[in-house]
Amino acid sequence: MSLSAARVALQIFLLTFAVLNVSGVQKLTVTPDSGTIFNISRVKGSTCTVCSGTGRSQQCYPSVQLTDNGAVSLEFKCPRPQDVFSVEIVRSIACTTKSCNGDIIQTESGSLPLMDFNRIFTWNLKASAPQAFQIEFTKTGLRQINPSESCPDKHTYSLRALQASGEVAIGTYCRTGTISSAQVLNHGRFSLDVPAKQNLQNSRFDVSVGEEIKSLAKMKLILPEGTSSSELLSPNYPDSFPDDDLMEWEFQVPAKHNTAVQFLKHMLPRCLKKRTAIEYYSKGRGASVLRLTDSQPAQIMGNFSLTLKNCEMDRRRADSPGLSLNFKVSAARTSSPVLCSVDLKKEKGLSLYIEKMRPGSDCEMKMNSATQGKIALPSDSVTQLSFQDCLPEDVQVIGRRVIECQKLKDCPKAPVLLAVPALPSCLPAPLSSVTWTLRPPPHGTVELRSPTGTLKRSLPGQPCNDSIILKVAEGDGTAFGHFCPQGAIQKVQIHTNVSVTASSVGNKALRPQPVLTASLREEIRENYIFSVSPKKGVPVRLATPGWPAGMKSYSTVSWIVFVPDKMEAHLMFPSRNQPKCSNRHTNIRVQTLGSQEEMYSRREDEGADDEIIVSESFYLNMSNCMPERGNFSVITKITLQKNKNLMLTIILSVVAALLAIFLIVLGVVCVVISRKKKKKLNHQVSIYNPNGTSFLPGHNGFPKSREDNESHVYASIEDTLVYTHLLRRGEEMGVYGEVDTYRSFTGPTEPHKPPVSTDAGADDLAVGVYQPFVPPSQQAPPVPDRPPSQGRSMVDNEVYHTEVQSEEEHCPDVTGSSALGQRMEPEGGD
Repeated sequence: MSLSAARVALQIFLLTFAVLNVSGVQKLTVTPDSGTIFNISRVKGSTCTVCSGTGRSQQCYPSVQLTDNGAVSLEFKCPRPQDVFSVEIVRSIACTTKSCNGDIIQTESGSLPLMDFNRIFTWNLKASAPQAFQIEFTKTGLRQINPSESCPDKHTYSLRALQASGEVAIGTYCRTGTISSAQVLNHGRFSLDVPAKQNLQNSRFDVSVGEEIKSLAKMKLILPEGTSSSELLSPNYPDSFPDDDLMEWEFQVPAKHNTAVQFLKHMLPRCLKKRTAIEYYSKGRGASVLRLTDSQPAQIMGNFSLTLKNCEMDRRRADSPGLSLNFKVSAARTSSPVLCSVDLKKEKGLSLYIEKMRPGSDCEMKMNSATQGKIALPSDSVTQLSFQDCLPEDVQVIGRRVIECQKLKDCPKAPVLLAVPALPSCLPAPLSSVTWTLRPPPHGTVELRSPTGTLKRSLPGQPCNDSIILKVAEGDGTAFGHFCPQGAIQKVQIHTNVSVTASSVGNKALRPQPVLTASLREEIRENYIFSVSPKKGVPVRLATPGWPAGMKSYSTVSWIVFVPDKMEAHLMFPSRNQPKCSNRHTNIRVQTLGSQEEMYSRREDEGADDEIIVSESFYLNMSNCMPERGNFSVITKITLQKNKNLMLTIILSVVAALLAIFLIVLGVVCVVISRKKKKKLNHQVSIYNPNGTSFLPGHNGFPKSREDNESHVYASIEDTLVYTHLLRRGEEMGVYGEVDTYRSFTGPTEPHKPPVSTDAGADDLAVGVYQPFVPPSQQAPPVPDRPPSQGRSMVDNEVYHTEVQSEEEHCPDVTGSSALGQRMEPEGGD
């Protein structure tokens, strides 16, 4: 018995396979393997059903799901169910951060009775974040095909990624190819389609824990020696690649082979944010980013990776295109030198230096048909070079440029742009660094600015995360500091020759870009000056030139720090190293702009404050001495905060405003009350009594009689206040009665006594008795015109008088008017 026949017999024995054809009804028995799920589904448009159970308990459905609960009898209610039903056999594999609980093993899994049906074998895979899961195809390899194509052996594989936004088709593959492994982030599904009546080929793919990838998926290809080519497609091809996502391919290239990338077909989307790009990365060349419309590399030496980046697409219009890419990677043995023409006329003043770094390598460099270990290309030249068997790690490429002038009038008037040049891709390695040497006139200054805005100095707690680092040094080689874009430093001024070297961070390629602008200007008073503009909530660290090494002897540095309105700067010195000085002293000074006085000053032998608060723009100045031992190096931390004094001023202003409003309201209330009282008084009429007493009707009532009031009672009378000669004169005139006898004054209080009728003498008037009012028609004296505010007696000091306080309470005098005046009475009676 053959092996194949034995296998079939064994599975028949285990699974109890039976197929019956009885009058258009097909029956069979299926026993799924442990951990396997069978999904039997009907295509749309058919009425055929599949039934399980027997007799009255039989139930029929358009689809059925079977698990590993034992043998199940199925009955299809149509003569050819294989034409309308498909079968999917599903298994699941889960991975932890260390291992996975199974591998992909191609076996029938109990599906042999369903061999007449189209079968799909599916493995659901789940990774443990942040790692991906990895499927190894090393033994056979896979080859990507268009989804519309089919494989020669009728075994078609597909890989899908399951994301929160939906399912993404990574690709469709056939056996035997250059794809050695696949890694998928989070969840995925690997499937094998086998047509009806096709025997399943046994195979095994190992599943393991992958890397912490940032892309949707990562495919690894191992290119064979000699000439080869692999055609690859973007996910979801020919439909669009997912929005704002990444896809990575990694290529392992044999030694002494060149690789070329060719785009066969691509479609670009309309982007709302970011942009589509292709990024190439290799260990020796670093990373380089190209557009899909750019010419792609034709001669790549060594291993490399290719990453497709999509943008945030504009999908508001139905006809808006997405991103799709069909490209080919070809490799061939380098049996002949690679010719390379380098034209430096486009890069003004740039010289190029190419050096072989590994003497034992097979790399061969030639210039003008002569083999050389070092090649120097002068500026403004066009040179023909050749490279054979040169890998990126074998070669180093450096660029240099000198900018100088002898007199200030000869220096460039406009700032000179310092930019990384674009070199031809035929060079075996990218530009590793470029150095600009800046030489101002004697006593001149070099001024550096960032073309993109600001600079940041790389310091502890303030690292540079950009792809480029700028190393600034003085003309004698003394290190000044490392800088990168996007910080708080607006400009740097250095009073000496300067060199600036741009290099990449890590293994990334130094891509063409502007890095600085340089100006050669007149002399400055300090050795170094920084202009700094901190931002609220972003601490800024500033360091002395050369940190962590000390400043040069007797050198000075100043930072001009601009503080916005309504803010204050908090200065701290987290790192401060002081030397022992043999001559002069080190000094740290803080002085506000426009002020002649220093608000802070400390020498090396004085302790520094923990914090300095400055509420306006200021100078921070540091100067070194001649150190005997040790060095002078300081890191300053500046943080902007809201001005607390301003807040206090605002609070006090608000309180003062509220108090003023309160006083105004109080004044208004008093004025209203006073006016009401004044209006009330204006309605009162003074009644003149011809008998000599005038009174106001109302609350005051009628004047009291002499017996009723106590106006004639005195505790003591000063002699100087008694004018007896006036009393005698009044007696002689018949106006007063007895002298030395006090009587209450009941007459008018005006300076001149009104005329009295001759019919009645003074003696006939009853003192203290009310007399009826005589109207003007009866020839009564006119009423005196006395204003309500009059509060003093109209009798001159000729007559002694007393004061009687008004019985009415009144508001404080807010209108300038007084209450009803006091009544004045002279000594004596009528």
